[in-house]
This record gives sequence, C-alpha cells and structure tokens, in this order.
Amino acid sequence: MTWAAALRPRTAQELPARLARSAAATGHGHQMRTADVVGWLAERARAHRFAVRGVPLDRLDGWSFAPDTGNLVHRSGRYFSVEGLSVTVDEGPFHGWRQPIIHQPEVGILGILAKEFDGVLHFLMQAKMEPGNPNLLQLSPTVQATRSNYQRVHRGARVKHLEHFTDPARGRVLADSLQSEHGAWFYRKSNRNMLVETVDEVPPDEDFRWLTLGQLGELLRLDHVVNMDARTVLSCFPMAVVEPGALHSDTEVLSWFTAERARHEVTARLVPLAEVAGWTRGASRLERPDGRFFRVVGVTVEAGNREVTGWSQPLIEPRGTGVAAFLFRRVGDVPHLLAHAKVEAGFLDTIELAPTVQCTPENWDPLPPEDRPRFLDPVLAAVERGSAHYAAVHSEEGGRFLDADIRYLFVAADEDTAPLAEPPGYRWLTVGQLNSLTAHGHYVNVQARTLLSCLNSGAVHL
Repeated sequence: MTWAAALRPRTAQELPARLARSAAATGHGHQMRTADVVGWLAERARAHRFAVRGVPLDRLDGWSFAPDTGNLVHRSGRYFSVEGLSVTVDEGPFHGWRQPIIHQPEVGILGILAKEFDGVLHFLMQAKMEPGNPNLLQLSPTVQATRSNYQRVHRGARVKHLEHFTDPARGRVLADSLQSEHGAWFYRKSNRNMLVETVDEVPPDEDFRWLTLGQLGELLRLDHVVNMDARTVLSCFPMAVVEPGALHSDTEVLSWFTAERARHEVTARLVPLAEVAGWTRGASRLERPDGRFFRVVGVTVEAGNREVTGWSQPLIEPRGTGVAAFLFRRVGDVPHLLAHAKVEAGFLDTIELAPTVQCTPENWDPLPPEDRPRFLDPVLAAVERGSAHYAAVHSEEGGRFLDADIRYLFVAADEDTAPLAEPPGYRWLTVGQLNSLTAHGHYVNVQARTLLSCLNSGAVHL
C-alpha cells in the first residue's frame, strides 16, 4: 500500500496539535506503561552481554597515533580521529589555548519513527547500549548511526529501520534539520535530526518500544534514562506554543543573533595532536597535568545487540559534573528563557544559543569571582537549596564521551537575579521562539536542546 492510499494528506498546521495530543498522553501508551520502561531497560540489559573495560590508548585494537601528526586515528581512515585544535577568542578570561578534539567530518542520522495508534502519535524508541553511558543502556532514537555505521564500514549487521530515513517513499518527513553536537569536544560535527511518520507495519523487536511524547516527558524527569540523541530529536519537534506576546519580536531576535555572530572574532583551526602543549600523553591516557577539563581514555567494548558485537575506541572523559540551566521569568504572563549567545571553539559558525549557564563549575574554581560564568552563583544556590523548578542529571553522547554527566535545570528568576534589561550576549526568548529556531541548523546548541526537549514533551511546565 502506498503512503497516499494509506493516509490522507495533512497540513503542516495539523502536526502541532497531533504532537500536543501525544504530549498529553501520559501514564501508558499503546504498548506499555511508563512505569514499566525502566524495568524493560533493565531486562534488555540482562538479555545481552555488555562489558566495557579500560585499555591504554597505545593498546587500542585498530587505533594508533599517526607518526607524522600524533593524531589518534583508526586504521580504516573512517569513523573519527582525535586531533589538536588551536583557538583564539576575543572575550573571556582565556584568549587562546590548544586542546585535543574529536574530528568526525561525516553527518550521521538521528531519526525517530512515528506512527499513530488509536489516534495518538507514538514514537519508536530503542534500548541502546553506548559504552560511555553510566548505566550502559538508555532510550535512544529509532536510528542513531554515523555514516560509517550505516554504510557498514565495520562489516557488521545492517542498521535496523534505516530505510525509513533514507527512502522518502517510506513515509512522511515531519521534521528534518542539521544540528550541532558539543562545541567544546567536537570540531564542527553535525547530525541530521529527523522525525518521520509511517503507516507501514513495523515488525516487533524486543529492543524497541512505542511510546507517546507524554511518556517520554515522564521519563525525562528521571536521571540517565533518555539519551542525548533522543533528546536532541525531541527538541526539533514543531510544537504549537500559545504565546500572546514576546519581549522581543522574532525579527529583533534574529537581528541580535546575527549581530552576536558578526561581532565575535574567533579563530579555531585543526593542528597536529603532537603540537598541543599543556597536555601529557602517557601510555594509558591523554590529559592535563592539573586534571582539569577532560582526558582522553581508551575502552574495549562487548555489546551483544549492536551491529558489531565487539570493538575498541577512544572516549573523552570530562572531569566533574556539568551544569546547564535556563533562568526563566514570566513577562506579561508569557514564560521567557534567558538564552546566552555562547562561543564554543568547535562550532561551525562562532556562536549558538546556549542555556543561561553552561559550564563545569570545578573548572572555574581557580579563577577570581569576576571571571566566573555570569549567573552561575544563583543557579548553584538553587541546587544547594533544592529549589530548582526542574532538575535531572542526563548523560551526553555515550558513543564518544565517558560518564559525561550534566545537571540540567530550570531556575525561576526575578528582577534582582536576572533583569529584563539583558547584559551583552544574553536575550530573553519565549519557548516558542526557541522551538522555531530548531527548524534551522546551528542556532540552538545541544545543551539548550536537551532543556527544550523537556518543554516539548511536558517534562517541565513553566
């Protein structure tokens, strides 16, 4: 049966209402109760053999330090490499530095498959193991694959359900945009974030479950359940947000964003890893002598349900738990978020919109108070008091980062904490304005998208 014969054409205006109905469907869906999801993940973890063990970098199977550059590369020449990055910036306490960074110049697919059951959109989520996840298995998109993976450079099994995202005739594309990954750890990395609806019968699989958007919102209130790749796709859902007004018009926001991009002078260029001063390469890891920021470590992996059941790879291991927080206020009874036009060395184009605060506090402890990130103190005070409107710890991309935990927060603010007259580099945006920008690439960074996914799914109501 063709798509046209199976389902009448729908207008773009209908989709937000359908997503809102799905977000309102909590507690249970067509296939399972929300309360049973964590147990199902645990059962899937028991059903397969999973093991992750540390291994020295110079003993990683298939990886080596290139003799001419010192870059950590795979023998296939594909996947990714760990190289050096030289950075100069025009603002902040640090105006220049060098660091290791992941270079992966291929665009992956992060895709969630949607299907209607009993008039409610459900989303096919996968119990996926990633070696860097603190608990190994988390809910991931239907498809989460680099180009090397889905082109089967590893000669492993095919990526399940990939055809829904590579063959336009298989369904209807509801959202599709290129989005960045972590600008501090990746060099100009992008993934295609897709939402595709199908009317086909999808064969059942024990590692996949259909959940409503509301169920995903309930799960986003828990630590380490919904993975980063699922969160970024959820943030790109085109939601209808009723907002009678905004502090700044859409045109004013775009003009401010463009001006922020234009005013910063940032130079970031790849250099040989061997030329990165201030980092020590030992037999087992690459790190700073003071232990700050992150280190590069090696692991060997066994995963019974992956396309390849065993491999070795390097991972970036951050030092300390990060904080990503939006301060929010109501302006004319409309919730507004204080967004930061943040420079990160790995971004494709200078800045992206970030949460109000995004940092690892321990990295800033040696600096004087005037050099610490703006608004960090009220956010940490809310954590100390337990007064944050929303707080959960989510881990970042477990395929490249080891135990990369960030505490995500929404914190209510007032005129004393965060005035409506914004300091340079900040703007009050409505939720709808931020959501609309995810239809385009490289406007909203991955940490802000995690927080937006909490709003889209109903995990948070401001």
